[in-house]
Amino acid sequence: MSKPEWQEERKKLRALLLDCRLDEEVKWGKLCYSFQNNNVALIFGMKAYCALGFFKGSLLKDPEGILVAPGEHSQAMRQIRFTGAHEIDAMQETLKAYLHKAIEVEKAGLVVDFKEKHELQYPEEFQQALEGNAALKAAFEALTPGRQRGYILHFSGAKQSSTRTSRIEKCVPGILQGKGFNDR
Repeated sequence: MSKPEWQEERKKLRALLLDCRLDEEVKWGKLCYSFQNNNVALIFGMKAYCALGFFKGSLLKDPEGILVAPGEHSQAMRQIRFTGAHEIDAMQETLKAYLHKAIEVEKAGLVVDFKEKHELQYPEEFQQALEGNAALKAAFEALTPGRQRGYILHFSGAKQSSTRTSRIEKCVPGILQGKGFNDR
């Protein structure tokens, strides 16, 4: 929250989230809000917009049509994007309603069915690396489904076997440390 970009928008969103009695902490360098130790939402800024992200946003009904998937492979996360503080002011009641829906999702214990996790095709090179290294296999299986998916998509995105092998080799230390592909 120390960057000057989107400060006014972040302050307004933070006030809304705290008003919903969510617990606040910094995770992944972002303000993250939880209910009974379960992540509900986070605030983050990008170049073109500031966003309120919902960890289980795919489970929320979206009568206003304002939830956006952050990327083509996103299964759970949904976000509401803002380009100015006036948009947050105009949407306060709607935002509170969405936040209350997200809290209800947690109270009900709902979980996102990561269908593609079971449908992921491991590249042959990665399958061989897992079979040849028990520690790597155990570390990879201990990763969250989203982190596993991130690595598989990264490895599979290479057209040549040599590139897939190189990507795998570069990622092994991160996997062994329990980090996701995009973690620092």
